[in-house]
Formats: sequence, C-alpha cells, structure tokens
Amino acid sequence: MNKLYIGNVSEEASAEDLETIFEQWKIPHSGPFLVKTGYAFVDCPDEKIAMLAIDILSGKVELHGKLLEVEHSVPKRQRSCKLQIRNIPPHLQWEVLDGMLAQYGTVENCEQVNTDTDTAVVNVRYGAKDQARQAMEKLNGFLMENFALKVSYIPDETAAAAAPTLGGGKRGFVPRGPLRSGSPGLGARPKLQSDVPLRILVPTQFVGAIIGKEGATIRNVTKQTHSKIDIHRKENAGAAEKPITVHSTPEGCSNACRTIMEIMLKEALDTKFTEEIPLKILAHNNFVGRLIGKEGRNLKKIEVDTETKITISPLQDLTLYNPERTITVKGSIEACSRAEEEVMKKVRESYENDVAAMNLQSNLIPGLNLNALGLFPGGAPGMGPSMGHNAPPPGAQGGYSSFGSSYIGGEGPFWASVLSASSQPLSGQGQPESETVHLFIPALAVGAIIGKQGQHIKQLSRYAGASIKISADEVRVVDANQVAPPDGMDTKQRMVIIAGPPEAQFKAQGRIFGKLKEENFFGPKEEVKLEAHIKVPSFAAGRVIGKGGKTVNELQNLTSAEVVVPRDQTPDENDQVIVKITGHFYASQLAQRKIQEILSHVRRQQQPKPSPRGEGPSRGDGLARPSRK
Repeated sequence: MNKLYIGNVSEEASAEDLETIFEQWKIPHSGPFLVKTGYAFVDCPDEKIAMLAIDILSGKVELHGKLLEVEHSVPKRQRSCKLQIRNIPPHLQWEVLDGMLAQYGTVENCEQVNTDTDTAVVNVRYGAKDQARQAMEKLNGFLMENFALKVSYIPDETAAAAAPTLGGGKRGFVPRGPLRSGSPGLGARPKLQSDVPLRILVPTQFVGAIIGKEGATIRNVTKQTHSKIDIHRKENAGAAEKPITVHSTPEGCSNACRTIMEIMLKEALDTKFTEEIPLKILAHNNFVGRLIGKEGRNLKKIEVDTETKITISPLQDLTLYNPERTITVKGSIEACSRAEEEVMKKVRESYENDVAAMNLQSNLIPGLNLNALGLFPGGAPGMGPSMGHNAPPPGAQGGYSSFGSSYIGGEGPFWASVLSASSQPLSGQGQPESETVHLFIPALAVGAIIGKQGQHIKQLSRYAGASIKISADEVRVVDANQVAPPDGMDTKQRMVIIAGPPEAQFKAQGRIFGKLKEENFFGPKEEVKLEAHIKVPSFAAGRVIGKGGKTVNELQNLTSAEVVVPRDQTPDENDQVIVKITGHFYASQLAQRKIQEILSHVRRQQQPKPSPRGEGPSRGDGLARPSRK
C-alpha cells in the first residue's frame, strides 16, 4: 500500500512542483509524479514512507493556494471492507472508538498499527462493503477531540492472507503491524483477551484438587491455557459451591473450563463421589434474556447442537449484591465444553453490543463521566485504576458491575439500569453541581422501590451517590399543565425526589426504571416511560422553549422524549418553574442533560464580568437572578 493519491491539486501545479514539496519535506518517492486535472499519483518506496507522506502533507501543505489531500490510492475495483483510520486522538479509549465504528455496521476486526506518529492508526474490517463505504464517507475528516480523522481503503491485493481462501475468494485480514503497548494511541488493549471473564461454580469439596499440592495443579492449568484463574475459596464461608473466574481469550477460557471439569471428574472417581457434576456457568442477568432468545429458541438450539440439558436459575434468586444467574449444563465433558463455548459466545456478544450502545449514548448525553457510572468491567481498557481494584462483594460477578437489575428497555441495551457496587469519584475536576429531579412512579410501586424496612432505597441511595426521597402524598397528572389530587387508582402517582450530580441521577433513575420493569408494573412488551420534572429559573424558561417553540421542538426531535414547559405557571418562592419530561430512560436522560446544558449556558451569560481590579463578588455558584423589588 505504497501508491499515493494526491487530491485538490491546482490546475497550475506541475510534477516539478510536487517533487519540490516532497524534497522540501524529505519524503522519498520511487517513481515520477503522474499529474492529472485536479489530482496526481506517485509511488513511495514502502508503506511506512507512504504513511509518513500522508501524515506530513495531507491537509497541512499548500500548493498554489490549495491544501493538498494525500491518501492511499485504491482503485474502485480493489476497494474492500477494509479501512485504515489515521490521526486518531492519542488518548482515546478503545470503547469510544469501537462504539463510533459500530454505528456504520458490523466491525469484524479492529487492530492498531505501529507507526512513528503521535496519533494512533487502526485497520478496520467491516462485515460488508457498503458498511465500509458509509464509514469512509462519514468518518473521513470527522473531528474528534480537535483531531480530523483520515480514512482510506486498504486494497484487497495488498491485504496479506490470514486464512485459506475458497475458490480464489477474498483474502483474510491481518493487522498491518504489531499492537503498541501503551500511549500514545488508544491505551494498551490486549489483542484477543475477552473483556468478559468466564465464571463457573464448583463444589467446595473439589477446590483442593483444582488447586493441587502447594498450588501446583492450578499453576499448570494457568500455564497450559494461558489464563489467569482466580479461585474465590474464602468467599461465602461454609457454602457448598465456590466461584472460579477465568480471564483469558475465549479459547483460553474454554480450555481452562474443560481442564477443571476433567480434574473434578478424576477427583470424583478417586473419592467415589457418585453424584453427577454439572457445569455451572455464572452470567450477569443483563445478558440472560438474549441468551435464552425469543420463546427460548437460542437456548434450545444450543441444547440440540451440543446434546446437553441446560437450565437457568429463576429471577427470584437474584439479590442486590448478586445479579448473576446460574446456567446449569448437564452432559458429557465434551458436550458441556461445546455448550460453554456457545453460551459464552452469546454473553460476550451481548456485552460488546451493550458497551458499543452505551458509548454511543454517552456521546449523545453530555456531562456524564463513564468512569463514575461504573458501567464497565474492572480492568477494562481505558478505565481508571480504581475501577480494577474495587473487588465485588461475594457472589457478585467479577467481570461486570455488581449492582444491577433486569431492566431491558424494549429491544435496547440493559445498561440503563446497571450500577456500580463501589463508590466512584463523580467528576474529573472538582465536585460536580448537584441537580434535583422529581420522578413520578405508580403509587403501587412505592413498596418495591423502598424495599423491606427501607433497605432497597437506602442501598440505592448509597451506591448511586444521591439523596432519594419519596413524597407521602399521591398525585394524579391530568394533563401537561397541571397536577391534580388523586382520582382513581389507575392514575395515582408518587413523586420520587432525587438530588445528586449527573452520574448519580443516571444511576438512580436507571435503577428505578429497571425496578418497575423487573417487578412487572409494566407489561412484558411495554416500554417503561415515566414523567420527570426539573425546575428552572423563570427567566430561563424562555431559553428552553426557544423562539416560537423552536428549541423545545428540537429537544423533542433529538431525544424522542416529550418536553413541555407548562404555560401560565406561577414561579415558586425561588422564582423557578417546572419543565416536564416524559419518555423512556435514555430519552429522559438525554433531555435532562440537554436542558441542563442550556441552563449552564444561561448561567455563564448571567455571571458578571470581573471589575478592572479583579474585585467584586463571585456569583459562579448558581444562576444569577435579577433583583426583585
């Protein structure tokens, strides 16, 4: 891939002009410049020099008043599903990049390229040519953290074969250079290690055999399968089963699982243990619905294909501290191994889809700190060090957040309701400003939110980092402009008052949405939609509405939430009025963040300019209010 296309070339430009530029920047070329009307071609000695020319010249060097555009030359017939993306911000997290790429189709491979530039370069393979073409069109020149991405095709003829071809078909894809081990460029991502560990339960009496004398057996398993294996033998003292967590590639996890099953079978024969020893896999409840599939089809297919019998523990077994379901697989070791591969394949797919969806949502929802939300596995690439060192409580899934519910918004991802089991810092710079949101829930659901002796609401408040209170009075929302006394059981509502920074709001509201779905206050195919009220200064209400209702209409179109600023409101004692937001969780969150963004802009405008001597009162802690006589 050493042939270059030079675009945006002036009609006055000649081959000598281009040669002079290459000499000026000390970029060698191995052939003459072929100049056409508006563009040119040239060969470089190798791919490294071609990439250097792109990085130095493209969009940076002028010729006869026009900025040159330099990229790899790929004939249309050779354009494939493979792209190279350059000039990626050096500290961008992998999850953000993966989420962005997933907008345009199925990403089959994404590998980092080793270059001498300060910015990062990746090679990406999409599942289809039209997906690659759309990504090329949308991402080329796209600004990300003030870096303009540069995207070009990787031609088929230069992509080294990574797999056997069938009948002279398309070649496989291999990374064009080794992964870099650290910054700059996307952090350090293991090439193949899965972000989702394998978690299994084993009978306590076999733990000693799995560990072996002085740990010899488990060390051999670790070495042979290239895995990191944690046996949580000190957790749940006296329990009949102990969890084991395996960190490795999917293949490594499967090999370790098979070896552990073989060790248990041998120990059972040696000790004349006659009971059947099934394989028990732990999976976060978030992913179990997709594993089962519509009407149980996915699970049934795995059973048939692997000749096993699979059962899943009931929802009733879930607790606040243990959001995992136990997947019990019965069959021969060979059959159970195949079933484990298929089950974990589904779980990992669900996780990856949710991470991508969450990152897309986080890009849409400004002001949220993903590290503070605790939505991603401890030790996941790009996450802060505190994420990896907060061990989950006994029985909680080691690879995921351990405080969640079974909320799934329609067909969408579950991440709306995932909460972290550990307290996380809520902002990168100082303490974020607290917000207050009034969320209206069915009156009959109050008991589920409060929990036995108030335990659920206390735990939710502690882990979300928010103050959560439920009003004693029932209300009934009659229309968009008034709240009336209760009249009829079906319309009775109770107000949940949530106070905390954006991340705490996201956690607390997400859990409440999830709890309502989990406790069947909404039908199985019914999306959870709730009404939320936020208060804004009366003088800022017009900014939320916009001229002729333009801003509020744009808010509704962008967020899919219903946003209403009731007319003829009387401001309260703090000179504030209500904005009503109705919608599903993500829609409501996005609308809340956008409105807070508007208020922040108003706040900045209301701040008085500093006096020449730098004196005068500071009023940056809140929205400045006009004096009232």
